[in-house]
Amino acid sequence: MTLTFPTFSAGMVLSLSLIMAIGPQNAHVLRMGLQRQHLWLTVGVCALADIFLIGLGVLGLAQLGGLSDKLLGALIGAGVLFLGVYGWQAFQRFLHPQPLAVLKTDDGQTRHAPTPVSQRQAVLSALAFSWLNPHAWLDTAVLIGTASLAYGQGSKVFGLGAATGSLVWFLLLGAAAFWLGRRLNSLHIWRVLDGAVALMMWGTAVWLLSTLV
Repeated sequence: MTLTFPTFSAGMVLSLSLIMAIGPQNAHVLRMGLQRQHLWLTVGVCALADIFLIGLGVLGLAQLGGLSDKLLGALIGAGVLFLGVYGWQAFQRFLHPQPLAVLKTDDGQTRHAPTPVSQRQAVLSALAFSWLNPHAWLDTAVLIGTASLAYGQGSKVFGLGAATGSLVWFLLLGAAAFWLGRRLNSLHIWRVLDGAVALMMWGTAVWLLSTLV
């Protein structure tokens, strides 16, 4: 595999252009960053999950002609259910804000944050947002995988560029979320964020349902 810059950069640019749109996965990373709970674990899981989908698309799914109609329908159904339930939970947090817990920072100062989540919950949530979102499958596994076919023997280099783009984006998003999390710390911010997340989740679910009509 010869690493050619034009092919690598083409994969990276396509990946960034697809992933930069604020969707459920990016919103989840931002929320974890604002809460300052398992941010870099969430970033790592989301990046690895995307890289897995990109590899699946480039190395096999594209050659098979993409997802079958039945598999795509099942994936959309599971995604709509997940987004609907998570949106409802966010909406409930918006209507009935949870009391903020007082936590100690590394420098000994106190800060307020929502109820802490475990590492296991953080990992499972990140995987769910990455793999139960049909939009992510269409963007990474199908679209990037199909685009890689145009580069022939350079398809793996194209996929490597796409995977690098995903990694770079999540690192930048994590850094931005970490920076914001050190400055935005109020019940009002959590309510606004939860309300926006609920609308985003439900909007994505409605859009997914419309694709089945």
